[in-house]
Amino acid sequence: MLKNNLSKLMGEKKVKITELHNLTGLSRNTLTKLYYERTDYISFKTIEKLCWALDCNTQDLLEYIPD
Repeated sequence: MLKNNLSKLMGEKKVKITELHNLTGLSRNTLTKLYYERTDYISFKTIEKLCWALDCNTQDLLEYIPD
């Protein structure tokens, strides 16, 4: 299982959804779904934009947890 750590990263960096939306151009709906882990799909482009905006790498954003 992959765990999405977006809410954790945003909390650590004190970034709000609106600010992340303005930085990345990603829709607020997409960011909200990712923040609350209500989606099963995330594109490579979205991951790239989030990593750029949050100054992190994919290992910080996504975590593999064995079943």
